[in-house]
Amino acid sequence: MLTLEILLAIAALTAACAVRPWRLLRGPLLTPALAALALLPWFWLLPQRLPQGMAVQLSGASLLVLMLGWPLAVPVLAGVAVVVWLVGQAPAESVLSQWVWVGLVPATLAMGIGWVLRRWLPPNVFIYTLGRGFIGTAVALFASGALYEGVHRLMGGVTLHDALVARWLMAWGDAFLTGLLAAVFVAFVPQWLATWSDERYLRPPPR
Repeated sequence: MLTLEILLAIAALTAACAVRPWRLLRGPLLTPALAALALLPWFWLLPQRLPQGMAVQLSGASLLVLMLGWPLAVPVLAGVAVVVWLVGQAPAESVLSQWVWVGLVPATLAMGIGWVLRRWLPPNVFIYTLGRGFIGTAVALFASGALYEGVHRLMGGVTLHDALVARWLMAWGDAFLTGLLAAVFVAFVPQWLATWSDERYLRPPPR
């Protein structure tokens, strides 16, 4: 399992860095990138701070993809994982697993869902906020959790049904926050959303 996670991490970092995403930090995306590095580690540290048995996990990966784009979100998520490793008490293997299954996999799935919505649905602000921000996040997080449970073969006496129900419920927490913040950013700071375009989503419909 560790080998698979290392390979996934290397592949994602290599693909992301190949397009030199740090060039985007010269513009308005520097602020949300720094905010993510400052705030997101505390959400990732929740499983270590809560009592035993309360494994609540917030990802933020889908929101980062909306704000920074996938290539820049990947190294930022790597920075988040490094902070979690330095500040928290989990071993490096656990932090790597968290980075892959809570960060990289849902971020990649969110990017794929966004591509599908852009390809097959009309350019509408509600498609962006509800489709990509809300429903897309829920689907990406649940699919990532289901893959994790399948690959790890449900260590310790938890049934597949119970594990998937828990993953589904946790995915909607992330979906609510992502959809809400995406709508707020569209209204007030659209320059913080690398995936947003006024020309695409706010242009009047053809006559």
